[in-house]
Amino acid sequence: MCGRYSLFANGESLAERFGFDNFADLEWVERYNVAPSQSVLAIVNASTGNRAGMLKWGLVPSWAKDPKNGYKMINARAETIDQKPSFKKLLKRRRCIVVADGFYEWKKLGADKQPYRFQLKSKEPFAFAGLWDRWEQNEEVIHSCTIITTEANAVVSGIHDRMPVILTKEAEVAWLNRSIDDEAYLKSLLMPFSDGKMESYQISSLVNSPKNDTKEILNSL
Repeated sequence: MCGRYSLFANGESLAERFGFDNFADLEWVERYNVAPSQSVLAIVNASTGNRAGMLKWGLVPSWAKDPKNGYKMINARAETIDQKPSFKKLLKRRRCIVVADGFYEWKKLGADKQPYRFQLKSKEPFAFAGLWDRWEQNEEVIHSCTIITTEANAVVSGIHDRMPVILTKEAEVAWLNRSIDDEAYLKSLLMPFSDGKMESYQISSLVNSPKNDTKEILNSL
């Protein structure tokens, strides 16, 4: 699964890297410990090009009676994304990317858990594959998203058997292209990222609490 990540890259560099021009409209702050139910930086493709926005992490389907139940859907499995009612229609018409520069997983050590950070060797920001939806009831509107997961690559597998789908730059373009609706092709993009381009290291247990959102989390042990 993917339940915690970071994004502290410079805002202007993110706008240039991911091709959106509305950064000034966003309520953006650097984050070191992003957690479910919080707002996350996501990008969709609009008629005028890529557009960034803040989505609630934890998908609330448009048909949900109670939005609180939706917040449990922080992840969607790539293998069954075209089968689950909550995700099937979104795969064709409401795809997004969630921007990050690292994510965290925990390795069980007896009764304890040791947190690890995973990032690109280049230290560059990257894109998780995601889906989004719009829920509205009694004048309340929630725009939310889920992050898609797949089998872990060799870097992650020693810690966890799942990892978030990190899209290549070429796959990002296809994933956001709204004219593409071939489910088989879209699923083919949801593969484990190249382990040769990733690295990991042990980090502080400060990351265990979402209340801790400081760069000290990144300190290696």
